[in-house]
Amino acid sequence: MTSNPDRIPRPDAPPPLLFEQSHPGACAVSLPAADVPTVKPASVIPADLLAAVPPPLPEIGELDLVRHFTRLAHRLFSVDANFYPLGSCTMKYNPKINERAAAMPGFTNLHPLQADEDVQGMLGLLHTLQTALAEIAGLADVTLQPAAGAHGEMTGLMLINAWHRSRGETRTKVLAPDTAHGTNPASCTVCGRHAIPIKSLPNGRVDLDDLRKRVDEQTAAMMITNPNTAGLFDSHIADIAEIVHGAGALLYLDGANMNAILGVARPGDFGVDVMHYNVHKTFSTPHGCGGPGAGPVAVRAGLERFLPTPHIVRRDDGTYALDHDRPDSIGKVRSFYGQTGVLIRAYAYIAALGPEGLRDVSEKAVLAANYVAARLKGHFAFPFEGPYAHEFLIVPQLTQHGVTELDVAKRLIDFGIHPPTMSWPVAHCLMIEPTETESLATLDAFANTLIHIANEAATQPDRLHSAPQHAPVTRLDEVGAARKPELRWRAAEPQDKSAGQQEPPPRIHKA
Repeated sequence: MTSNPDRIPRPDAPPPLLFEQSHPGACAVSLPAADVPTVKPASVIPADLLAAVPPPLPEIGELDLVRHFTRLAHRLFSVDANFYPLGSCTMKYNPKINERAAAMPGFTNLHPLQADEDVQGMLGLLHTLQTALAEIAGLADVTLQPAAGAHGEMTGLMLINAWHRSRGETRTKVLAPDTAHGTNPASCTVCGRHAIPIKSLPNGRVDLDDLRKRVDEQTAAMMITNPNTAGLFDSHIADIAEIVHGAGALLYLDGANMNAILGVARPGDFGVDVMHYNVHKTFSTPHGCGGPGAGPVAVRAGLERFLPTPHIVRRDDGTYALDHDRPDSIGKVRSFYGQTGVLIRAYAYIAALGPEGLRDVSEKAVLAANYVAARLKGHFAFPFEGPYAHEFLIVPQLTQHGVTELDVAKRLIDFGIHPPTMSWPVAHCLMIEPTETESLATLDAFANTLIHIANEAATQPDRLHSAPQHAPVTRLDEVGAARKPELRWRAAEPQDKSAGQQEPPPRIHKA
């Protein structure tokens, strides 16, 4: 980790690692002198926890550090830089005005333990958001506490369990279509319930006959996504609700695909009792990288008393308060009142669009999906017939050329397009969701790219096998990386210079 004044970086060399840029004595920060007495580590830390020598951290100047992370940032895929047709996980443009709203000092400087009278603006905003989400769902009330969609599922199942207990029942089964999100059965397990799969028909919808066979007096609920993960709206949803309710169970909606039905259909109107929202998918708040997120849960009339505490309420005098006096509540599911920064973004999105704008979102999302699907007809197989909602499935008919869906996905990277979801809910499929925020030019370019890749598969299949070819890294051993990660490294040993030859850039060896 020393400087080499003779080294000239090759133009085609990969960017050096942070450790390879280290120079003894360089420092990226200038800290003020400590205003507290110096303490010897050995006097306060047990000897067996102290390292014999300091860790070999890189030493680098501020400008070099800034340039290093800027270079890394430019190598990343992002919604702001790339098209993300990522089916099942809506990835659409986040208006920057939402970020400005969430960063306002009046919100960021609040303390979660301030008195209700000191945070009336925040409580008023959150109560308005609760009301809007309840209206969009066609349900009675909403809690904003859950921190993400899966957390919302868990909260919804806890509410369902509480409702059954209030009736003197303990039901242990939860039904879910075989196309359900993987979080559905996981949430059931967390809540001490057993997930029972329900078959799908060849057309991708729920098999009502199988549902009738599975539902019984031990059924607590059915969890359904509508439109489902194949991008199909189940027109028998009212019949499903009737069958479930007839057994004394509740119907839960996984709201992952609400982006397809905003302002068009309200889940409460077709029989849903409990549902969660994924605000990052539907209301344009940042998505991915582990959070933060939010998964508000809406319930029908009669279930409000079980919602988590504290619940935001509007008093008769027009002021807002946090109501802790709810004896039937399932209790807290999140510290304080939820992910308020994310919820502010959702509020800004809904307030900016209004009812007509939200409906326009869904209409354009559905139109975009069906347009791209129509462009791809004849070049790819479609396991289910349209019309589609906001997303659809295609299966590359390229196996005769030795090309797989993974090859197609990796080749898309060469064109600056993030690969779609693969092999779910149908094996070897690609799940495509264009969203409403992409222009017609982008949709055409995407369709043209997929058609071009299909033609390449017939004439130059090796190009797909080795893709991506123009990305910072080429095809990786993803299975090996997941099962046998190499997380330790050491600097390469110095190499002898040959006469007249420049030393190559340093390399890192895995150990």
